[in-house]
Amino acid sequence: MEQATRSKRGRKILIGALITFLLIIIGGAVYLSTLLPIITGYSAKHMGSWVFISGRAPAEVDSTDLNFSFIKYTKDKVDFTDSSVTSSFLWGRSKSIYRDKFGVTLVRKTKENKIREVKFPSIPPPGYCKDTISWPIGDLFPDTLTGINLEKLSSISKKLISENGYGGNAFAFMVLHKGIPVAEAYKPQFNKETRFLSWSIAKSFVNGMVGVLVKEGALDINKPTGLDEWQNDDRRNITWNDLMRMQSGLEWNEDYGNRSDVTVMLHCTNNMAEYAYNKPMKYPIGTNFLYSSGTVNIISYLIRKHFNDDNAYYAFPYEHLFYKIGITDAVIETDPSGTYVGSSYMYATARDYARFALLYQQDGVFNGERLLPEGWVKYSREPGNASNGAYGSLFYLSDHEDVPSAPKGIYMCVGHDGKRIYIMPDQELIVVVLGYSKIGTMNFDGLLKDILGTL
Repeated sequence: MEQATRSKRGRKILIGALITFLLIIIGGAVYLSTLLPIITGYSAKHMGSWVFISGRAPAEVDSTDLNFSFIKYTKDKVDFTDSSVTSSFLWGRSKSIYRDKFGVTLVRKTKENKIREVKFPSIPPPGYCKDTISWPIGDLFPDTLTGINLEKLSSISKKLISENGYGGNAFAFMVLHKGIPVAEAYKPQFNKETRFLSWSIAKSFVNGMVGVLVKEGALDINKPTGLDEWQNDDRRNITWNDLMRMQSGLEWNEDYGNRSDVTVMLHCTNNMAEYAYNKPMKYPIGTNFLYSSGTVNIISYLIRKHFNDDNAYYAFPYEHLFYKIGITDAVIETDPSGTYVGSSYMYATARDYARFALLYQQDGVFNGERLLPEGWVKYSREPGNASNGAYGSLFYLSDHEDVPSAPKGIYMCVGHDGKRIYIMPDQELIVVVLGYSKIGTMNFDGLLKDILGTL
C-alpha cells in the first residue's frame, strides 16, 4: 500500500514537472514571438538602408553592424530588382523597401503597394556644383592656417580610424577649427560621399526644423502642442518645449536591448508618432527627465500637421534648412504612415553633419543668412528644468558621462552605437565621429583630450 502511494505521488510529481516544463517552453515561445518582429525588422531595415542609401556591400554590413545578439542569426535576402530586403529568423520574417529620397521603410500594418505609391516631391537642390564652391556651402577647403597642430591631428586621425586606438570602430572622423576643416579621415570602405546613419543625432536636426518654424512665426514652443488626441486629459498642457526637453511626463522605456517602447515603435508599428502620443502620463509635466525617442517622433508629426499637404512637409527641411547650409544629399526616412522618423533615421555625409554643427556654432547664421531665430542656440543649450544639467533642447550638455573632462560649455549630438558631434564654442572646435561602436567601447574622453591638446 505504501509503495503504491509513493508511486502515485511520484507520477504526480513527474506530471507536474512535465506541465511546468511545457509551460516554460510555451511561455518562451510566446515571448520569442514578440521579439521576432524586432529582430527581423531591425535587420531588414538597417541592411536596406546601408545597402541602398550608403552603397555598402551586404556581407560587410552583416559582419559589422548586424553582428550582435540574435540579429547576427538572421538571414537577409537583398533584392536589387525591387530594392527590398527580406530578413528571416526562425518563424519570423520582415521586409523593408527602398524608395528614392524616402530611403528605406519597414512594411508594417500597411500594404507594400500603398507605401510605394507615395512619391517624393521634386525639390531640386541649388544649381551649383559643390566641387567648385568654397566651404562651407561647397567642398573646396581653404588653405587658411588656424593655429591648430595639423601634425598631431593627423596622428590622432590615424590612431582613431586606422588603428582603432581609442576602441570601438570609427568609420569617419572630421574636425573643424574656426569653421575650417582641419582633419578628415575614413575607413577604406567609406569616403566623403558616404551617407552615414545618424541614430539620435537626428533629434538635434529636429531642433533645427522647429527653430526654422519659430523664426517663420509658425509656432510658439512655450504653448501647448494642440494635439487633438490630448485634449481630454492633462496631456493637453504639454508644450513643444516640454517635448524637446524630454520632460513631457509621458510614460516611456528607451531600452534598446529588449522589447521596449523604443524597439516596438521602431520595428513593429506603422505610425510611430501615434504609438508615442497614445502613452499615458507617468509624471507631472516638467518634473522628470525621461529620454524618449517617441516624443521626438511626436514633434515630427506635429511639424507635419503644420502643412496643408505632405509634399510641402517633405520639402520643408530641404528647402528651409538643408540646402541653405550646403546639405544636398541627406535622406530622412519615414515610417509607413509617411512621417519623418526624426528620432533616429537620417543619413548624411560626415561633412554634412559638420555643416549642421557649424550652423549652431555660428549662432544660427550660415553663409550670411540667419536661419534660426536670435537666441535659439542659447535656448537649445540651456538645461531643462528636470534634466539636472544633462540635457538642453534635443542636445546633450557638458556633463555627459562619455566625456567627463570636456570643456565647459560643450554641447553635443549623441547617437546610438558611438555616433557623436561635439560643439565647443569657446575653443571654436567641432568634432564629428561616426561609426559602429557599442556603448563603452570607445574612449571619447581620451579622444577629445588629445584633440584639445592640438590647440
